Amino acid sequence: MAPSVEIAIPTTSLSPTSPQHTIYHVTLRLPLRSFTVSKRYSDFSAFHTTLINQTNAQPPAPLPAKSWFSNTVSNERFREERRIGLEEYLRAINEAEDGRWRTSPAWRAFLNLPTAAASTVASTGNTSARLHAAITDPGNAFNAPITDPTLWLDYFRDMKAHLHDARLALSRRDQETTPQKQHESSAQAKSSLVRASSMISTLEEGLLNLSGRGAQASKTQSSASLGEGELRRRKDLLINARKEKDGLEDLLHAMAAKSKIDYAVASIQDKEALMKAGNSLGDSGGRRTPAKSGRVLGKETERTRELDNDGVLQLQKQMMKDQDTSVEELMKVIIRQRELGTAIHNELEVQNELLKLADEDTDRLKSKLDVGKKRIGRIS
Repeated sequence: MAPSVEIAIPTTSLSPTSPQHTIYHVTLRLPLRSFTVSKRYSDFSAFHTTLINQTNAQPPAPLPAKSWFSNTVSNERFREERRIGLEEYLRAINEAEDGRWRTSPAWRAFLNLPTAAASTVASTGNTSARLHAAITDPGNAFNAPITDPTLWLDYFRDMKAHLHDARLALSRRDQETTPQKQHESSAQAKSSLVRASSMISTLEEGLLNLSGRGAQASKTQSSASLGEGELRRRKDLLINARKEKDGLEDLLHAMAAKSKIDYAVASIQDKEALMKAGNSLGDSGGRRTPAKSGRVLGKETERTRELDNDGVLQLQKQMMKDQDTSVEELMKVIIRQRELGTAIHNELEVQNELLKLADEDTDRLKSKLDVGKKRIGRIS
């Protein structure tokens, strides 16, 4: 029976870091998706050692040996030979009749495989169903601790999907014209963001477990482990995801605040329009006269045109507060400049004293030279 995972290393690249190293792009094709993981030779070497320790057996193909005289960065031919050797090494494990290496935690962690793809089962439909469950609903229990590196990745992809749903809901909310539709979109975005926030917390706890510092550290160490580089990469992924979640929450709050302001402005404008209409009818004996729009005093700007009097007052207070803050910052800068000026002045005084001492020493030396010249003149 053909394996459920197709593995290849079609390309390599050089890292942008210094010193450079070769990166091998391992492509995996599963029944429901395809993805690529990037590894360097040291990752293969560490995986090979872990695989032997977990299975107590040598893999069906040997790992390409490390060379002390050739470098894959500068030697393109040697880099291609190693790429072919590593590809044959992975394919031999993947296509071997003995599945002990494919069912090991090291194999899943190294290739970032879903848990359902760890073993080859007799029924192809059962494999596809388990893969689909692992991708769409990893873990089945979101509150359960994460102790498997592959499950962590599936959980992370699910969290990113919730962030994507929140962003789409906010985009729809910005395009809706009725308050009811806007409220529905906002509720959907808030639900997705709350879900993503709880999942980020679970992922952070899972990283602690995978690094050996969490409550489930012993279970993690017994099943699979991650290197320091992979842990840092996943921490960066979580930091970026949290920033994205915070940005979407700020956008949601800004939209809600803008809706409240627009509703208040519309209500005030309706009241003013009714009052002006009533006054015009009373003054003209029942005849309707066009009412003037906008404020009479002052000059309108782009920032005040859409605000009522209370809004303009709040804007002025905010501008005055910003100006006070700017003045305070400027005062701090001026005080700092004054301190620097005082320090420079003191340093100049010290330098002047040193120059005076140097002048006095120069005068004494000159007088001694004159005496010496006179004595030389008398001797000669």
